[in-house]
Amino acid sequence: MKKVGIMGGTFNPIHNGHLFLADHAHEQTGLDYVLFMPTMNPPHKTDIDLVSAKHRLNMVSLAIEKNDYFILSDFELNRPGITYTSDTLKILKDEEPDTEFYFIVGADSLMMMSHWKDPHTVFQLSTVVAGVRNDHDSDQLIKQAEYLKTTYNGDIILLDMPIMEISSEKIRERVVNNKSIQYYVPYEVYSYIKDHNLYK
Repeated sequence: MKKVGIMGGTFNPIHNGHLFLADHAHEQTGLDYVLFMPTMNPPHKTDIDLVSAKHRLNMVSLAIEKNDYFILSDFELNRPGITYTSDTLKILKDEEPDTEFYFIVGADSLMMMSHWKDPHTVFQLSTVVAGVRNDHDSDQLIKQAEYLKTTYNGDIILLDMPIMEISSEKIRERVVNNKSIQYYVPYEVYSYIKDHNLYK
């Protein structure tokens, strides 16, 4: 069976932490490729600085264009209403029943997954692959992973990877405060943000 990773999010903007997480997920789980899937209207997030879908799509395209196993998908951008992971996975699985999907998340998302819409479906239709961040120590992550496995009969893979403390929110704050983001995002994304005067 084909093994496909899904890296979702607003990507507002995409940054090196996203790419680092996707690369480790690809490497450690043997994925054929990773779909980068920008979201139009995510639940639980009211980003007043959310730039247009076109800008976010362009930035993701620039960030991943040199990687053969990263693929851009506008699937969620073309769907009306709030975008829920469970709904996305249902549609993808119906279209590709012989594909194994791996949903890639950060530690903060893993800690909140029991509050998502229909988490049973998420775990039924995908293997969850989680990275780590400083604000969630390994013991807490392991405990949460065991809880989710038991509660939803799910498969969860905790990645063995160095910590990279970057967030889109911090990047936007740095832009507002006229601080450099050159080493937080790929150079092509850095240039795009400057050229289009985003997040000012």
